[in-house]
Amino acid sequence: MGYQLLIATPSPFARKARIALREKGIPFEEIVENPWNDGMIVARRNPLAKVPVLTLPDGRSYFDSRVILDVIDTLPGPELTPANHALEIRQIEALADGICDAVVLIVLEVARPPDLRSQEWIARQRHKIDAGLAALEDALSGDHMVGGVFTRADIAAGAALAYVSLRMPDLDWRGAHPALAAYADRLEARPAFAASPTSAQPIDVKG
Repeated sequence: MGYQLLIATPSPFARKARIALREKGIPFEEIVENPWNDGMIVARRNPLAKVPVLTLPDGRSYFDSRVILDVIDTLPGPELTPANHALEIRQIEALADGICDAVVLIVLEVARPPDLRSQEWIARQRHKIDAGLAALEDALSGDHMVGGVFTRADIAAGAALAYVSLRMPDLDWRGAHPALAAYADRLEARPAFAASPTSAQPIDVKG
């Protein structure tokens, strides 16, 4: 068995791992799962039944996107977390992941019956998204987030921006942050990003 990556196609966290493996040039099998369903492989490889999960050729499995990127960084290929900028890179990754978390919370809240939705909660998460996007734009240094080179900070930021566009199409973040929009377009033109698109995936709950 080679490298296997369990993903859901909308997941920005899974996309980080998909991009990182491709940036490293590591061949892998990409398996699309629906974590909402019973009997999925993901539940056998991650006790939390969440994607992504990376399984190595020796059978060991790792979950949580940041842990997975740490593992990927040990593999041959370009360094994604240069030691001289490691803290700044991880800070940007935490910021990008936090934006995605806030988007997920809005999506789940909006899915509730109208009389049970909390507009205050939605507004609070929206503020986090707006503030996070502004902080990402402020962090931009030339064509990249940290150190003037491509790193996992760019992977995380690019995945977050695509996820915001997917889940919140009415949010005109591109108009509000043109430099960030141009940055996102440059990232999406990279082969590893183009080969790892974000897309909706039907949720067919069974069991």
